[in-house]
Amino acid sequence: MMDSKAWRISLDVYPMLIAVAIPWSTTAVLVFWVLWLAAILPKLDQSFTDILWHPVSVSAVTLVVVAAAGVLWSAGPWGQRIVAIGPTVKLLFLPLLLFHFRRSERAHWVFIGFAASCTVLLAYSYVIFAHPTWRVISAHGFDTTGVPVRNAIDQNQEFALCAFGIAAVAIDKLRRHQWLTAIALGGLVALFLANIVFIALARTSLAYGLVLAVMFVVKFFSRRTATAALSVMAILICAVWATSANLRDRVEHVALEYKEYRDTNRPTSAGQRLQYWSSSVEWIREAPLIGHGTGSTKRLFNEAAAGKEGAWGEEIGNPHNQVLYIAIEWGALGIVVVLWMWFCHFRFFRGEGLVAWIGTVVVVQNVLSSMLNSHLFDFTEGWIYVLGVGIAAGSVLQMASKPEQTAIENCHRGAERIKAN
Repeated sequence: MMDSKAWRISLDVYPMLIAVAIPWSTTAVLVFWVLWLAAILPKLDQSFTDILWHPVSVSAVTLVVVAAAGVLWSAGPWGQRIVAIGPTVKLLFLPLLLFHFRRSERAHWVFIGFAASCTVLLAYSYVIFAHPTWRVISAHGFDTTGVPVRNAIDQNQEFALCAFGIAAVAIDKLRRHQWLTAIALGGLVALFLANIVFIALARTSLAYGLVLAVMFVVKFFSRRTATAALSVMAILICAVWATSANLRDRVEHVALEYKEYRDTNRPTSAGQRLQYWSSSVEWIREAPLIGHGTGSTKRLFNEAAAGKEGAWGEEIGNPHNQVLYIAIEWGALGIVVVLWMWFCHFRFFRGEGLVAWIGTVVVVQNVLSSMLNSHLFDFTEGWIYVLGVGIAAGSVLQMASKPEQTAIENCHRGAERIKAN
């Protein structure tokens, strides 16, 4: 039964369904992951050991091991320590994805499923922006204008990933002189980016948007063309700044929030982040080498909030910075491991091709957005990272092995001809 065609196809269908569900439902994502895990585990063989020791896999697994070991020196209740390992466990799916998609020819199902699902979300976003009463699902956040589900940060993360991925496909179609397809894809890219800038902008997207845009130009254009493209991009940025009141308001409000926080101690968004970061640095100084242990971040923030009123008294689980989060819990040891993991993943996708570019976008987006959030451990962004890196890395491994396989097959054919003669 495990070798049946239906079983083999299910190993690709479940990741596709996960990609489709990510923009909409956390429950569906977890259900499909469990189903895929049950389907893939019986298929593991001896070659999984090699995959497990691949830098893409072992660097991610090491971070989970550090989190598991961190419960030994944490001061919180054992139940809280064990639960706190949870955000890292998703990284264990990376080797499994790598193992499967180095053999599968259907990785594109996942990427297309994610893009299609986000396109539906995009259309819904424009609809409720024009007709707010047509909203069916309640989003959350300080401003849910044009945000059908969850929040603007998650939505921007998904739309930006689609925009830069589809833009690479559009360039490929353009070079193949498939004009109508290239124009259609280019228009879709424009709609994704316009939604981010004009409809529902989260300031986190500014942390990675410009960097990815420059990387895209450098990667897909010649030096002469890239210079022209960067000049055009600079003009477009000026035009967007002049025409998007939403963009100007969100950026300029940072200074106002900081001033209000400094003068009145009011818990503004920017002010809270600064306070979280300041407190985090103090706790890191207390245990710089191996941190306070797994689960200590939430405990320390809760203790700091005790007895305070308003937003300052709210319980939070992280300092809105991935590196600080890890440093509080596992000190310099944790920082070295997470930076090693990000470096291994980024370096692995330095090659050419659409899949390598998608992997690069996923890694760079996660690293830069993690400077303002804990996106490696957050649900939506964390699973996007695992799914994107795992499938892209598996596909790159598969493409790298094809020349070798072809050479071996040619040798066998040559030996057979010699025998026949």
